[in-house]
Amino acid sequence: MRIEQLEYLTAVTRHGSLRQASERLHLSQPALSEALSKLERELGVTLLDRRRSGARISRQGQELLPTMVEVLEAVDRLRQAAGDPALSLRMLRVGTVNAGTSAVLVPAMHAFREHHPGTLVEMVNIRPQEIHEGLVEGGLDLGLVNVLPGDDVPPDLQSMELLHGRPVVCCRSDHPFAKLDAVEPERLAEEPFVAMRSGYLMHRYAHRLFGGTLPATSFSTDGAEMGKLMVADGIGVTILPDYSIDGDPIVRSGLLTHRPIAGDTTRVTLLLLHRRVAQLPPALRGLRDALLDRARAHAQSA
Repeated sequence: MRIEQLEYLTAVTRHGSLRQASERLHLSQPALSEALSKLERELGVTLLDRRRSGARISRQGQELLPTMVEVLEAVDRLRQAAGDPALSLRMLRVGTVNAGTSAVLVPAMHAFREHHPGTLVEMVNIRPQEIHEGLVEGGLDLGLVNVLPGDDVPPDLQSMELLHGRPVVCCRSDHPFAKLDAVEPERLAEEPFVAMRSGYLMHRYAHRLFGGTLPATSFSTDGAEMGKLMVADGIGVTILPDYSIDGDPIVRSGLLTHRPIAGDTTRVTLLLLHRRVAQLPPALRGLRDALLDRARAHAQSA
């Protein structure tokens, strides 16, 4: 067994297919497949489910993956102690529902870059369930998700609270809602509505707010950023956590604003998630700490 074989498996898990992993590793696909087949024969298990649509880590592979990740992280720590410059080229992947982007994520990236200029960070905009799966399977390093009171976090993930807020109506600054102190749900239901797609927390919240039926004129999209763009273009109004709107460049320009929902006291929390491990690699720990520091600074300035 070689260390690079473990790295190959995590690369396939991270990038979703043998083809994409081979491109990122600068290794031919047949060579990558053969290296993983040798690892499977040595361990006596099937690590990948190979299908026409691509290779995905198997159930046995999922069970072994945390141990493999621990081995690779131990190797990273050894290389770090030895001053291996190759560690500075490591890539981190962050899955996000595009919440707290302007308030926390982008400012944290500026701070992180100052201390880890050689580490690449890839942002992936996906739904919460995909973030959970990516973290467990090793395809993601960190995740940002919204939760409501009572929502559970997978037990094999570590969670930290970043921001607290409430759902608000996001509208153009020239919309009639902008003149109100709060928006009644009944009045909101009469407006063209930009809903988040199924799987996002704000989709679940909107269905609860409107009694299970969305407004008659509705549009659906993925994530807060596209929702705000649609609102800014006059397509309709939407509901988002206030921390997904505050500080946004479109808001700072004066084009968008938000108003509370009358009679609603719902609390929304932005969580930072990562796998439960004994010790985080240096770059990953640095990114996590940058996000936590920025969240504390935002809370103090609010």
